Amino acid sequence: MSDEQLTSELEPEAPKPPRVALIASRRTLAEYPSYLKHLLVGLADEAVPVILICPPGSDTDSIIPPAVEVVRHPAIDIPLMQHYNLRVLLNRVSKFEPEIIHCLCETSAATARWLARNLDIPYLLNINSISSHWSVISFSPVRCANIVVPAKTIADHFVATHPRFADRVRQINVGTFVEDSTACFMHPEHLPGIVVAPPLDNHANLDNIFQALHRLIVDGCQFIVALIASGRPEGSLWKQIRSLDLLHAVTIVPPSLGLYSAGSAADVFIAPRPSGRFNMLLLTAMSAGSVVAASQGGVDDLIIEDKTAFIFNPDDQLSVYNCLKRIFDRPDEARRLAESAQQYLRQNHNVSGMVSAVISLYRQAVCSKTWANA
Repeated sequence: MSDEQLTSELEPEAPKPPRVALIASRRTLAEYPSYLKHLLVGLADEAVPVILICPPGSDTDSIIPPAVEVVRHPAIDIPLMQHYNLRVLLNRVSKFEPEIIHCLCETSAATARWLARNLDIPYLLNINSISSHWSVISFSPVRCANIVVPAKTIADHFVATHPRFADRVRQINVGTFVEDSTACFMHPEHLPGIVVAPPLDNHANLDNIFQALHRLIVDGCQFIVALIASGRPEGSLWKQIRSLDLLHAVTIVPPSLGLYSAGSAADVFIAPRPSGRFNMLLLTAMSAGSVVAASQGGVDDLIIEDKTAFIFNPDDQLSVYNCLKRIFDRPDEARRLAESAQQYLRQNHNVSGMVSAVISLYRQAVCSKTWANA
């Protein structure tokens, strides 16, 4: 018998990867498309069978690999059809024979719990925010194997709100692919680009940002600005922009149009207010090498002063101006900070690490059997 044959016979056979039913809400598809895409591709690379449950009418062609089976829920999107839609969903998903459910957004927590109970399998639930709406989310004390969070800030808030689930919280950093070069001030022949991206859950006044941009232009700085409208009334925004003579420099970009391409192409990325949700657009901008100017608070794990971002006080107009003036007066320093942020992401937010950690949780949950027949 050859050494190769002996080694082959002695090595234990690797366990089969679990069959997974992923649930993606409209919010997942709108705010975390790259996270979903990286997760699906990573699971496919590891030969994990996946079925994806997502809303009807959503454009998923650029996100979902061809090999992934997709189930649209609800099947009939009209009121009073919830019971029928759940039964259709159960029938479709049961044919796939999943061993675990992974719900990627807290807004679909009730669906995940219902499916897990009817399929007699465990589930994982992602919590992506520090929202007060947690109090109305129903967690199964038996079948909910783990609460997956993308940031320590969210973990701490969740444990404070639901201390009995503290031992089930697992932080898995969102993975991203970091560019080899930085986008910050690398093309002096082009006007610098600025993206201003107010969080979708904080519609605070942007007057201090506009005032700071106006003062920079008065100082002789030249740039173009893409403002993510984030659902605000465009009329009031244009009024502010016009009053400060910024019409030639500012363009409003609706969140649904070119959001991530805008965020990944800027020299400077401004996060003007704290967000209560994990900021995927901020992660995208940092990975592309944009220098970040931001305010701390909310879910701000990515914002580390003078390591990944320059910090300002959003309620202090002079603080905002001084922060942005420092960036434009010292482009070499801004570029070094952007590179430092990219290195931080390479060490802490790689895609392979994210996928491996998720698969590990799947295996642990399926093998534990503590939920069986509960």
